[in-house]
Amino acid sequence: MDRPAKEALAQTYRDIFAAAETFVISEYRGLKVAEMEELRRNMRAAGGAFCVMKNRIAQRALAGTPAEALSALLEGPTALSWSQDPVAAAKITVQFAEKHEALVPRGGMMGETQLDADALKALARLPALPEMRAQFVGLLQAPAQKLAMLLQAPGGQLARLAAQKPEKSEKS
Repeated sequence: MDRPAKEALAQTYRDIFAAAETFVISEYRGLKVAEMEELRRNMRAAGGAFCVMKNRIAQRALAGTPAEALSALLEGPTALSWSQDPVAAAKITVQFAEKHEALVPRGGMMGETQLDADALKALARLPALPEMRAQFVGLLQAPAQKLAMLLQAPGGQLARLAAQKPEKSEKS
């Protein structure tokens, strides 16, 4: 690969690192081609991507960025997965790694925050963004719903009491 091609590839990596909400660096030693294609399909379905990286060029792309500390993770066969959804790249990579021992997530970045392997696993356990939004809306609605039920309770009790009073007098 000639120097201009290397510079273009380094710029491509730099653009990915800058644009992606979350990216994960993994070792893929021993992963079969069919398994890599399955992982790529899963990433594309979630709006992300997965590619094999050249370590030296990736180190150049990371130089001078907030993610420069991740250069230490670039040893051996290295792959990069990224997505705009903050959870998708980590979730798919970690779930795939649980099924295939050959893929080992090493670390990554989420915004400006550097993530190690344990943090990636914790991030992968989070629900997807639409689920989190639904849970948040449910939390916001719960107090109002409980208040409405509490305010309706005395009126409902009076109505039940009034309905039982005539029944008791008819029986006696």
